[in-house]
Amino acid sequence: MSDTVRSLSTSGLAPKKQLQTWSDALTDLCGQFDVDPLEGSSLEGRINYTTVSQLKLCQIEASQHRIAHTVSGTKLSEHPYVKILFQTYGISHFEQAGRRIDIMPGDCLAYDVSCPHTIVSPSLTRHEVVIVPKALLHERGFRTSKMLPCKLSARNGTGRIAYDFVHTAFDEANRLSPYNAIGVADSLIDLLLLPLREADTMFDRVGPEAMYIRAQAFIREHLRDPELCIDQISAALGCTKRYLHMLFSDKGMTVSDYIWRARLLHCRQELETQHGKTITDVAFSWGFSSSSHFSRVFRKHFGFVPSAIHKAHCADPAPDVS
Repeated sequence: MSDTVRSLSTSGLAPKKQLQTWSDALTDLCGQFDVDPLEGSSLEGRINYTTVSQLKLCQIEASQHRIAHTVSGTKLSEHPYVKILFQTYGISHFEQAGRRIDIMPGDCLAYDVSCPHTIVSPSLTRHEVVIVPKALLHERGFRTSKMLPCKLSARNGTGRIAYDFVHTAFDEANRLSPYNAIGVADSLIDLLLLPLREADTMFDRVGPEAMYIRAQAFIREHLRDPELCIDQISAALGCTKRYLHMLFSDKGMTVSDYIWRARLLHCRQELETQHGKTITDVAFSWGFSSSSHFSRVFRKHFGFVPSAIHKAHCADPAPDVS
């Protein structure tokens, strides 16, 4: 039979012991990490994990925390894994090689574990993870040497199929014979590679439409950065500012227009769904540096002031357009 499911929990441990236990568990799974409970007095975490042939499958739940993998004292070759993470609850903020990615339920994140990175989870999170030895990907011709962190959707398409298979494989792992476990692992790797190859192919293309898609993706990933600008985008994508201007001009907008429209849409969504946040908090979290400027552009774009959303939640009036 394949490995049974093993469990680890920090519940009931002293705070310092919780951090050490969590750090040791992560080290056993895929590498050395520093663990910080942020402002929490403890770290409540639980890991269920198993193996299917050479793959490690994990279900992880943890309270607010930050984990960081650094290069100090380690070599890139010491953790030869690619981690594929399916977020199922909560929000996490990932950073690696200058790229910042927000991960929400329904998102899939694939990245090279050996490269320095941090993951910040400001509240309770749950995710399902597949830890894949790079050697298995190399056998299938996937170039991990050039791999950048990549966010994909597990809500539909190949990403959804891969996630459903991962979830089922975890549930059935302890019922698999060693022979069947190898076949399931092979099938799982091939499924996981489908969305990864799609992303890899897209980023290898150099045509205008592909570059426009890449620019959109970079903007989405860095939308909360108040310093986001065309200079930063062009440098990251390796193209000129003039070329970027042309790409967005062909779509009937400027780069700046796209950035501010995207920020406004996110702000409106948060104001409508996260009622405990103030208008200023929402505006500043999405790159605005002035609440008065935010209110002006919000009203210009949507036709009513952001405070109308708060009023609507209290008394349900029509939006204030005056």
